[in-house]
Amino acid sequence: MELLIPAAFGVEAVVKRELSRLGYPETKAINGRIGVNGQLSDIAKLNINLSCGERVLISLAEFDAVTFDQVYENAYAYDWQNFLPNNARILTYAKSVDSALFAQKSLCSVLKKAIVDKLTKVYRNTLDESGARYMIEISLYKDKATLTLDTTGDGLHKRGYRKLAYTAPLKETTAAALIDLSVYNPDKYLADLFCGSGTIPIEACLRAINKPVGIDRQFDYNFWNIDNSYDKLAREEGYDNIKRDKKVFISGFDIDKNAVSIARYHAKLAGVEEKIHFQTADMRQFSSKQRYGIVISNPPYGERLNTRKEVEVLYKDLGSLYKKLPDWSFYILTSYPNFERVFGKRADKNRKIYNANIECRYYSILGAKPPKNQEKRFTETDE
Repeated sequence: MELLIPAAFGVEAVVKRELSRLGYPETKAINGRIGVNGQLSDIAKLNINLSCGERVLISLAEFDAVTFDQVYENAYAYDWQNFLPNNARILTYAKSVDSALFAQKSLCSVLKKAIVDKLTKVYRNTLDESGARYMIEISLYKDKATLTLDTTGDGLHKRGYRKLAYTAPLKETTAAALIDLSVYNPDKYLADLFCGSGTIPIEACLRAINKPVGIDRQFDYNFWNIDNSYDKLAREEGYDNIKRDKKVFISGFDIDKNAVSIARYHAKLAGVEEKIHFQTADMRQFSSKQRYGIVISNPPYGERLNTRKEVEVLYKDLGSLYKKLPDWSFYILTSYPNFERVFGKRADKNRKIYNANIECRYYSILGAKPPKNQEKRFTETDE
């Protein structure tokens, strides 16, 4: 079967690299989704291990659609009984870009009717929809429709460890992508100077000890009538490969003591509380004797938090801190358009990334290079 992994804007290349590391070198980009060939075992492997992808979808069918009749006929023609039992709880979703059919509510209704009519005929009874959830989407792009079945359920960013709410949180999948786009590796020191609820330090630590990010949660496919022995094997392999004794050098700082308390709680739920140092402190107080360390942070933007003047002062002081740590590399995510000017240095690289529907830039300000015998290890990953 073909599996599709939606990727957030700006991190498509990161997801492709992650898939390659997981053993899927042959991929193709399809309208913001990365496609791979797989089977039932891959559904479990990808859901449990993917840190940057958003979901794992099964591609069911593709067809041209400029009328609702075409949607109904093609959806009805699909053999839904291959996946859906007679008590399936069916939820339909729709997306449409540059297509004649754009009424999403109507698309959902037509798709649902086609599925129910087909299953009613096959099973010869009325569906009560009292069973497991099956999320089915019709996605139209330039009048080409794709039907997909969502194996994940709640998005892959729902790792299970972030239970308490905190102001303007960073999605776990976005945090993982920021780490992947840096020069971080488990032997380097990493600091988040605005750690909030702890997402960046926790994601970095999970990466460092090789703990699969989805190993402690369940997915929609776990409740389907399919062979879940693959899920058990994927989880056993994941637990066996965790580097529990790995020493890591990760710290999280925040001026808000409540945020630090939440971060510690989340780290405990993620099973890494003893490996991350959290501390209530102002960013301006940060200092380190470590060399070639990394700062990865998602500071206030001025969008919802703080005033413009406060943000400018903050970024100026952050630039002053960078000058005191000349062999450190700073990676900053912000929507503030004049960040480089206020920070006091042009970034070596920046890319557009959306955070909670806010258009941001991820700035890479590299410090001095490590000795030549370490250069290969610390070189930034290729685009």
